[in-house]
Amino acid sequence: MSAYMVTLLLSLIIPLVVSFWPPLRFYSNFKALILSITSITLIFGGWDVLATYRGHWRFSDSGVWGVRIINLPLEEVLFFIVISFCCIFTWESIKYIKNKLS
Repeated sequence: MSAYMVTLLLSLIIPLVVSFWPPLRFYSNFKALILSITSITLIFGGWDVLATYRGHWRFSDSGVWGVRIINLPLEEVLFFIVISFCCIFTWESIKYIKNKLS
């Protein structure tokens, strides 16, 4: 397993498990979650594809798997999905805690 994939999995474990905690009800806005993650992935993923194509940066073959999607390593595509999910989860968790403390 690549170091990039390990990092993504470690980033995802706690937010994914806790997102099913009933009082948080994170899953209740599933449609909005998917729309947000898709938007972020398309916008920043598109920019990433362009930057990689133009040679502004590249990905080390030793740090990623050989699977590529539109010239991006699979891990880079998953980055936009996983980290977007984690950010939205964090935002919703902070809102939940703030409401509980109010």
